[in-house]
Amino acid sequence: MNMKWDLSDLYSGFDSDEFIKDIAVLENKMKEYSDELEGSSVTDPENDLVKFIQLRTEIGLILSKLSEFSELSFSVDTSNNTASSYIEKFEEKRREFEVVDVGFVKLITKIDNVEQVSSSEKLRPYTFHIRELMEKADHLLPAEIEKVVADMQATGSAAWSKLHSVETSTLTASVNVNGKEEDLPFSVIRSMAYSKDGALRKKAYEAELKACSQITNTCASCLNGIKGEAITVSDLRGYDSLIDMTLKQSRMKKETLDVMMKAIEEYLPAFRSYYRKKSKMLGHGGGLPFYDLFAPINESRMDFTYEEAKDFIVSNFRKFSQELSEFAENAFEKRWIDARPAKGKVGGAFCANIRSIGQSRILANFNGSFNDVRTIAHELGHAYHGFCLRNVPFLNSHYPMPLAETASIFCETIINHAALERADRDQAISILEADISSAGQVIVDIFSRFLFENEVVERRKTGSLSVEELNSIMIDSQKKAYGDGLDQEFYHKYMWVVKPHYYFPLRHFYNFPYSFGLLFAKGIFAIYNEKGESFVDEYRTLLENTGKMSVEDVAGSIGIDLLDSDFWKGSLDVVAKDIEKFLNI
Repeated sequence: MNMKWDLSDLYSGFDSDEFIKDIAVLENKMKEYSDELEGSSVTDPENDLVKFIQLRTEIGLILSKLSEFSELSFSVDTSNNTASSYIEKFEEKRREFEVVDVGFVKLITKIDNVEQVSSSEKLRPYTFHIRELMEKADHLLPAEIEKVVADMQATGSAAWSKLHSVETSTLTASVNVNGKEEDLPFSVIRSMAYSKDGALRKKAYEAELKACSQITNTCASCLNGIKGEAITVSDLRGYDSLIDMTLKQSRMKKETLDVMMKAIEEYLPAFRSYYRKKSKMLGHGGGLPFYDLFAPINESRMDFTYEEAKDFIVSNFRKFSQELSEFAENAFEKRWIDARPAKGKVGGAFCANIRSIGQSRILANFNGSFNDVRTIAHELGHAYHGFCLRNVPFLNSHYPMPLAETASIFCETIINHAALERADRDQAISILEADISSAGQVIVDIFSRFLFENEVVERRKTGSLSVEELNSIMIDSQKKAYGDGLDQEFYHKYMWVVKPHYYFPLRHFYNFPYSFGLLFAKGIFAIYNEKGESFVDEYRTLLENTGKMSVEDVAGSIGIDLLDSDFWKGSLDVVAKDIEKFLNI
């Protein structure tokens, strides 16, 4: 089976007539949109809004199509300078569009009866979107200032973010492997945390800390610059705080976040018991050293060929629904997946939902482990989410970060349960432990990252933070999250250097959405186990609603009250029961 994706449904190449033509179409549509908005007075509110919404849709579709082709091409060949230059070009076009789009949002505020107009037959599909734009208008600046902010962010936070990426991606560390000292890329050093060799894991951890220490001053400057700018912009826009701005962008109430975090805090002792048990199994006393967080507990594993992985995923998705199974099979057969590791290809995995052609593309680095199978299933969940949104208006297809992991973790859970059913005892223990470890990262480590970012943002309001302060905040956050589950001699004070999420210029507190996604998906899966086949249509409708409702309303559509702590505790109980099984091994 071919393990390289096919992008020809997008474009045959950067020099193709269609690609060049679409760039011209984008330019013309953006000019038309700008000209129509300039000095526009609303004489026919309903039809004027329909006209502008149509233009915004056309621009969004073609810009995303051009951008996605460039980014996908680059992701499998990072030496592709043509793709890199087009990525920058379309990022600039996106910023231009966002500045011009301020005019449309301002236009909406001039319509006296906009609520009534947006409820008309032509605009009813966009009622939520228009209401959201009206709320956004309260935080918009005059168009000329919006342009200045966008331009300064391009040379401010975006530049700091790029510098951090360069520093960490070019970083190397020296470690002794099989008696030979080797200078290796930082990503390779970090991957040694999963090695079967305990001595190597510890040496890699020590090498990682030493390497991080070489770039702390630069990274501290990057972090201070990015968070300082974000605080200034959120204040300028009239938000109560940076977290307030993030929650509004996430369509999520502060009360929901508070209830979830309180529930997580109550369950931290269960995870700490897991870490101490794992520590004992690995021959340590007391808490688990940080360098052994991802250590395998036995040598048993499931191995799959790519064909076997496809059959395993397709057959087990069928147990949930025929549609999901057929969708996954189509993704494999139509070469939507680039699975083989290759030189110049980015690491990790992701899914790009390409609305303009009604398809998705998945990047993975498949080496035959069960974790690789689970990763592809996870990304197929993202793709299926996009499939469920294919018939809703384009402007209603953008879901917030807290809901982004719903379908992916749901699909991952299906595969995890299927693997446990066919595993022998040692394989089952390995799968169970890996699942708990993964949940621990999304619950416990994310909790520490949230605490860290909260404290950094508070202190950044009064000045820049030193490397020593950042180290201290990180250690304190890890202590509060992991407690006695970790060996206090071996924390990781430089996790603020390692994690790229802190350095995203336009996404802040990019941590709690992961906890939300895991617990929400676990809760939904529990409902599916209760209702069975009758839940399949409800689940599909839920995914369709993710782009046109608040987080709370999406959950409410299937009877979940996110302000009820019992929901979060129920989801956490699922993990706690797995931990109890592990403790009794």
